[in-house]
Amino acid sequence: MNAAVPVPAAAALPAALGRWLEAATAAALFAVDPCGIGGVVLRGGPGPLRDAWLEGLRALLGPEAPWRRVPVQVAEGRLLGGLDLAATLAAGRPLAERGLLAAADGGVAVLAMAERLPTATAALVCAALDRGEVVVERDGVQLRHAARFGVVALDEAVSEDEVIPPALLDRLALRIDLGGLRLAEPPDLGLDAAAIAAARGRLPRIVAGDSAVEALCAASVAFGIDSLRAAQLALRVARAAAALAGRARVADDDVTLAARLVLGPRATQLPASPEEPAPPEDEPPPPPPPPPDAPDASRDDAESRAEQPLEDRVLEAVSAALPADLLALLAAGQPPRGGARSSGRSGAAQRGDARGRPAGVRRGELRPGARLSVIETLRAAAPWQPLRRRERARGSIPGVPASTTTRRLEVRRDDFRIARHRQRTRTTTIFVVDASGSQALNRLGEAKGAVELLLAECYVRRDQVALLAFRGRGAELLLPPTRSLVRARRSLAQLPGGGGTPLASGIDAAATLAVAARRRGESPLVILLTDGRANVARDGAPGRPLAEQHALEAARAFRAEGLAAMLIDTSPRPQEIAARVAQQLGARYLPLPHADAAMLSRAVRSALPSDAVRA
Repeated sequence: MNAAVPVPAAAALPAALGRWLEAATAAALFAVDPCGIGGVVLRGGPGPLRDAWLEGLRALLGPEAPWRRVPVQVAEGRLLGGLDLAATLAAGRPLAERGLLAAADGGVAVLAMAERLPTATAALVCAALDRGEVVVERDGVQLRHAARFGVVALDEAVSEDEVIPPALLDRLALRIDLGGLRLAEPPDLGLDAAAIAAARGRLPRIVAGDSAVEALCAASVAFGIDSLRAAQLALRVARAAAALAGRARVADDDVTLAARLVLGPRATQLPASPEEPAPPEDEPPPPPPPPPDAPDASRDDAESRAEQPLEDRVLEAVSAALPADLLALLAAGQPPRGGARSSGRSGAAQRGDARGRPAGVRRGELRPGARLSVIETLRAAAPWQPLRRRERARGSIPGVPASTTTRRLEVRRDDFRIARHRQRTRTTTIFVVDASGSQALNRLGEAKGAVELLLAECYVRRDQVALLAFRGRGAELLLPPTRSLVRARRSLAQLPGGGGTPLASGIDAAATLAVAARRRGESPLVILLTDGRANVARDGAPGRPLAEQHALEAARAFRAEGLAAMLIDTSPRPQEIAARVAQQLGARYLPLPHADAAMLSRAVRSALPSDAVRA
């Protein structure tokens, strides 16, 4: 890696080389102040470039700096420290061990596959970053270790559904994207560990003026960054850049570099262009611009930029660093990619004792179907061995004779730890289609088209689908829960239209089917397509007032069951009664006239049951 501070403008270098030099500069700045800068998000799959960047960073940190790799499914005891089970069993008394975060004190912790990092693990890392120490009080031991380290989060996400926990992402100043980058031979970094150590020694004496702080804060607000840490981290990067350049005070170039590296990837909007005030009517028009050969026209561009206020130069630097696709999204007023990613879940998370991903342990008894966690059981029993040996030697345990044996490991019922597992439940999407006469007259064809789109989404997620239709005097189950997309489409195509609108019967039938799916351990989602114009009561009697009353009562009963639902209003104009029914259902209301295929897909995906854990 080869970098100088500041990095040359991207336009002055080939695109690939410019991206690599910026990544190399980020590595050098991070090596100067790993704890203050917080960390680096390194996006990109395994490959020579990522390995070269990591090797270069490790060389800059020096051989004495700790370098600890944290696996994605690391146990809490290994991460924070705690009881050393092997040493405790060998010594016969509680002995503690340091965790990975404490071992990384003064160096770097590398988080492998950070996009899959559990939220609980990310919270522990964030707490250590904030406090600069690790505190453990469990398993009969009390630990307090210094843990001042930086983080390198390896982001290998291949889809938008995988994202680093936001709390951790907010604490890491720098973000580097090596995805798609191709270089035959990356240039070496023109710095070494000695230069980084010298810059680290100058860092405490670096002074940042008020203008630098104000410019970074103003740029953070202008680009819609709602985190207060962004400007603070940018200031730390600017101080590291000044120290690396051998300056005693933060210069304007350091501020613009920090804004590009820290604020650019966090931008959510483009700065508002200032409006020029209209000249007064009695003021003469401004003089025409000078001809090209005038002396003012030959002014150097650098001198012109130097006369600009620092805030304007920071805004220009961040805008120039934005990728073209991100710039287009911000100009269109859309959130940047990765800012609000879909859940991508196939169902609610469910805990059990039999199968699934490990999700910790619990204290309990051995019952049929439960799995004993031997390691955690021994861990729970180990701190009590000296006391239990003394009790046994004194004969103070009822029903147990006195014994002088000291090598026996005594495990009691209270020590049993049962392994817990976490697995996704299957989602059952229940389509409830209004096939009444008013619907057939208006938009039954378009409603079928919307259901076709939603069926395709369900097929991609491997959901089960069911199809209910209501018309005439009641509701009919056209298709029980199935994963066959062909059957669902065939049933939908054969759906006739006509008759009254027994909306209450349709809601009751949907609730019955959803409750049955939930009892089977599935996560039901009801999608109701109707214009809301109920005119048939529950008993089949015609009459709009009574039918609407019954529909609202059925909706309240549906909501009492705690079921997830979405109501798509298929009328040509949004109906007030449909919105009222959606409110009583506790469902998301989506008028079809304002929804295209993409919006329907996003709405259904976001309406999936939340990622709550059920015991």
